[in-house]
Amino acid sequence: MSFQLRREEVLDGDHLKAMLNESPARAAQAILIAAREGVLDAQALLGQILLDGQGIERDQPLAVRWFEIAANGGHLMARNMLGRCHEHGWGCAADASVAARHYRIAADAGLDWALYNYANLLATGRGVIEDQQQALGLYHRAAELGHAKSMNLLGRYLEEGQVCPADPQAARDWYRRSAVGGDFRGQFSFAAVLTDEGNIEEALVWLRKALAGGNLNFLRVASKALLSAPNLHVREFATLYHQRMVQMSDERGASGVVELV
Repeated sequence: MSFQLRREEVLDGDHLKAMLNESPARAAQAILIAAREGVLDAQALLGQILLDGQGIERDQPLAVRWFEIAANGGHLMARNMLGRCHEHGWGCAADASVAARHYRIAADAGLDWALYNYANLLATGRGVIEDQQQALGLYHRAAELGHAKSMNLLGRYLEEGQVCPADPQAARDWYRRSAVGGDFRGQFSFAAVLTDEGNIEEALVWLRKALAGGNLNFLRVASKALLSAPNLHVREFATLYHQRMVQMSDERGASGVVELV
């Protein structure tokens, strides 16, 4: 079935994003039309839905091509996604050094996700020379822009005093902001702080939120960490995290989806 779309509807990026939730197949057609007409947001969106197979047949090499087109037109998130593709080998050969170049371009332009992703490579020495001090600075910049995942990692640096003076109070504040911002790792970190403070009731609230939003890799690590919690009520969450982990493993196995991050 074909759909007749008004030109203003086709070229409205916000409308296209809303359509993805309501009618992925119809949105995919509209995104394709707009992408071919040179709309940068649509080109980046086309790359994303091709990468995910959302409303359109998954084609990761073609997704990379559309990300390249949008990135060359100046679309920062498309540039960041090119980095993701090269980092994880989605539709191209995995090459962390190529990923780092793309991340850095978008990071230098101030994109929070690129700051975070480039910092991750610097922190682990993948594709670049390890540089914890520079990674910390990038996490801080992204955190100041409101990036919740970066807030959590900034909190960790401050808690551990890694390449910066230890500042438990500042770490607590960044963990809290990360938790409120919706990052499940930040929610878990903040719950740990609250547990140490003896505020078990509030800690359990954040542990539930982290459980609901956490991915499989996080649940594996978190369930083991919870086993050593000094408080019985907190320790009981290890079973809940493990049960959710098993459930997600079964679901992913049945669907063939592989979690990479």
